[in-house]
Amino acid sequence: MAVETPKMYEAVASKIIEQLKEGTAPWQQPWEKSSSAFEKPYNAVTNKAYRGLNSLYLQLFTPYEDPRWATFKQAQAEGWQVQKGAKGMAINFVKTHQVYPKRDEQGRPVLDQKGEPVKVRKELDSTIVTKAWVFNAEQIKGVPPLGKREEISQWEKLNRVENLVKNTKANIEHVHGNKAYYSPLGDNIRMPERTQFLSSDRYYATLLHELGHWTGHKNRLDRSIMNTFGTQDYAREELRAEIASMMLGSELQIGHDPKQHVAYVDSWIKILTEKPFEIHQAAADSQKIMDYLMVFDRKREQKQQETMQTGAEISAQPESKEPKQEFETTLKLGR
Repeated sequence: MAVETPKMYEAVASKIIEQLKEGTAPWQQPWEKSSSAFEKPYNAVTNKAYRGLNSLYLQLFTPYEDPRWATFKQAQAEGWQVQKGAKGMAINFVKTHQVYPKRDEQGRPVLDQKGEPVKVRKELDSTIVTKAWVFNAEQIKGVPPLGKREEISQWEKLNRVENLVKNTKANIEHVHGNKAYYSPLGDNIRMPERTQFLSSDRYYATLLHELGHWTGHKNRLDRSIMNTFGTQDYAREELRAEIASMMLGSELQIGHDPKQHVAYVDSWIKILTEKPFEIHQAAADSQKIMDYLMVFDRKREQKQQETMQTGAEISAQPESKEPKQEFETTLKLGR
């Protein structure tokens, strides 16, 4: 009798339950390792990061250090070769459209100026979830060496996060105390004073966690966040904020503070044991949180581009004879 292969969410839930008990789940990693503990898997050809449950799945179940993956067909198209006997990982592939060759009135394929068939995209009435087998770059011959991640100074990292936070225009209050939390009723975040944190990156890691909750407001992503402390629903929301802040910490290269999770481990084990599909929903919501907040980071990039364009226009004008002034901009950070 054939044994049915566990669904992806069941496998991920089981693995995370095991890691939660051992204290080694991705968001339980020590601070010193956290910045690299969740190196997001991405496609070696498109350079696009895998999302939601696929990302968690590849990160949890792979023994490889290289975060790049590709399908057999993608590798072939690039002139690479999947090693003989290599075992791929089956991820979910969500299909939202179909591509067809464009045809003229006589039914003949329409060609472009280069003589290539013109393709037309047609949206599907409903999405189709299929399986796609991917192989790690370490299993593929011919893949270029993995380049080092661009080194960015600690100042630049924190400045980037600070700008993201400012662009959200979230109501953030600093008070002397030991609690950080988001209040749905007041739609505001309460944070301890910056100087109470051991380092600036820990301050921002905590703030990103609370911003994760902030996205759940009815005027934003509209999640169920009016939950009583200690309940299963409260723990579910904490799981989403934890995964999202871990993803954000990796993307922004400031790491993740594992202390946030301690009070909810038993609840998470119970939730995932009783309802394994919860990890699929949590991963999907965490991805939405990250996408929502990273929009504010792109606003920073847009401002930089606008500034560069404005600077180019100014430099093209005759130089003024007025004396130049120098300005110094400082950013107050926690210790």
